[in-house]
Amino acid sequence: MAEPLTVWFDGSCPLCAREIAVMRRLDRRGRIVFIDVGSSEAACPIDRRLLLARFHAREDGQLLSGAAAFAAMWRAIPLLRPFGLAARNRVVLRWLEALYLRFLHVRPMLQRWVR
Repeated sequence: MAEPLTVWFDGSCPLCAREIAVMRRLDRRGRIVFIDVGSSEAACPIDRRLLLARFHAREDGQLLSGAAAFAAMWRAIPLLRPFGLAARNRVVLRWLEALYLRFLHVRPMLQRWVR
């Protein structure tokens, strides 16, 4: 059996907390370990500031960030698995990463809006 996917997220971010709540509900098989590094002193595999600046996950021992980390999370959830598998294509992943970088620019505004 493969080791569970580990996802680090910012629980102090209302936008992130809502998204992770949805992912937890979709992860009915318990394949993901969610670690809140934003509102707790949880252990971090890299500097906490870097971890909070971008979404991170560990899949099969490899630390991933940004769109690649989201794709790994999607692969662990049966309903979203097709999207995660599509992201294994370099062109698709590059496109998703470009969208993710744009999202990072508007994230602070969205966080204020969600609060």
